Amino acid sequence: MLADLLPPAVVAVEAYDDAAPVELFPEELAVVARAVDKRRREFTTVRGCARQALARLGYGPAPILPGERGAPQWPAGIVGTMTHCEGYRACALALDTDVRTLGVDAEPDAPLPEGVLEAIALTEELAMLRDLDARAPGVHWDRLLFSAKEAVYKAWFPLTGKWLDFSEARIAIDPRAGAFEATLLVPGPETPEGPLAGFSGRWLSQRGLLLASIVVTVPSATGAGSAVVADAVEGVAESGDQAALRVVGE
Repeated sequence: MLADLLPPAVVAVEAYDDAAPVELFPEELAVVARAVDKRRREFTTVRGCARQALARLGYGPAPILPGERGAPQWPAGIVGTMTHCEGYRACALALDTDVRTLGVDAEPDAPLPEGVLEAIALTEELAMLRDLDARAPGVHWDRLLFSAKEAVYKAWFPLTGKWLDFSEARIAIDPRAGAFEATLLVPGPETPEGPLAGFSGRWLSQRGLLLASIVVTVPSATGAGSAVVADAVEGVAESGDQAALRVVGE
């Protein structure tokens, strides 16, 4: 399912349960030593996905530990992203010679909990959601908006090492193309091609799940890039206190 959203340079491995046995490294076991069972199962299975993806790229198994703000620390030469929600775990990896950054998020295709939408959505996004609900009511667009913003943050953080508030990226969803555009409302990360003004992403609704993905490819690599480059980015939005809503690393 996830592979449908990704270019050939990206390897995706997913699981729909926690049945497959996965042996954690001692360092990984220490991370979840006091975690509840649900968290341990998510943590373990998604690392099993990561091991398989690393093997497909020619890498041996290695501990995947959370770093700053929980972002997974990958072996040298690898860029990647992990995600999990109820009934789904996934990892997407690529070589850093092919891909600059990745962001993937999975969510249940269900309404957001009460109060969350108001905390994450801009005025323009709320208007977009009303229009989408009227024209295409088969998808929980509020949850997709949340998922797209999570994918944006996961793609942003490895490039900047900085927090990005929900209010600092504006999402426009294309319901027919299965795509979305994210416009950064703060100065974007610098790349050899110039600062990024935003990201282009893809999404799908399948098996009761919503998936959102962003892939920024290295321009010389095969496959289409998904970054928006600008000479300058203006308009800095004020940040709110919404850190508790966001899961950074997975």
